Amino acid sequence: MNKAFRQGQILKLISREPIHTQEEIAQKLARLGVSATQVTLSRDIRELGLAKTAQGYQRLDSPAPPTGPTLATILNEYLLDIREAQHLLVLKTPPGHASTLAAALDRAAWPELAGTIAGDDTVLAIAPNLRTAARLKRRLLRPA
Repeated sequence: MNKAFRQGQILKLISREPIHTQEEIAQKLARLGVSATQVTLSRDIRELGLAKTAQGYQRLDSPAPPTGPTLATILNEYLLDIREAQHLLVLKTPPGHASTLAAALDRAAWPELAGTIAGDDTVLAIAPNLRTAARLKRRLLRPA
């Protein structure tokens, strides 16, 4: 595993639940198939700007929340069509707006969405399975 992937997994882990020790991080990473020594974890924690708090490791220099339109606004303005293909949804947008929609969906971190790939006017939204793809489509059509 490369460093960026490992550090991304660490950030994902600490955002989901309180983790209080490097040993806990190492165990949870191992369950994901990512091995890391204590020295490597220490370096990752320092580079990521994490600090140990009473609530577990937290990122002190958290990036500012994105400003701009909400996901609901982006969906209402840019989503033109949805086509289903098994557990994939093909989302059509006006030219030049696919990356805006994809980034907003990725930031939303919906459990029905494994990830997105954006072109110029098309977003491929990937759901883990057929059932979640149907839920994802309903959610896209009725943004909160």
